[in-house]
Amino acid sequence: MSNETKRDVFERALDEWYDLIFKVGGQGEEAYGYCEFDGTLSKYEKDYAAALPDDMPVIPKAVGEYIEDAKASHYELLDAMTKLTLDQPVFDWIHDNSDTFARAWLDGYEIDNKS
Repeated sequence: MSNETKRDVFERALDEWYDLIFKVGGQGEEAYGYCEFDGTLSKYEKDYAAALPDDMPVIPKAVGEYIEDAKASHYELLDAMTKLTLDQPVFDWIHDNSDTFARAWLDGYEIDNKS
């Protein structure tokens, strides 16, 4: 997984796009028809798809460790959310923040530095 956000990739793509356009002398609408840029744009489309979301959920460190362990054990999301043998603080956090937990499980997350 990349550690760039979608905004980072977008801004980098725009910068490179404009650099390439002006190197070949294209300006405005005429620049959009240049086939030389197809490979570059395709690369950025793939980077954009692989980039992390800009609004990743922030979760406690213990919950992040639990997600990694549960995924390594091939748990499905529902199993991970209802595991009764969890440490009580982790279970309570998941119970109180189920939507955030699901987003973290599916899309990735950042660790809360205060936890």
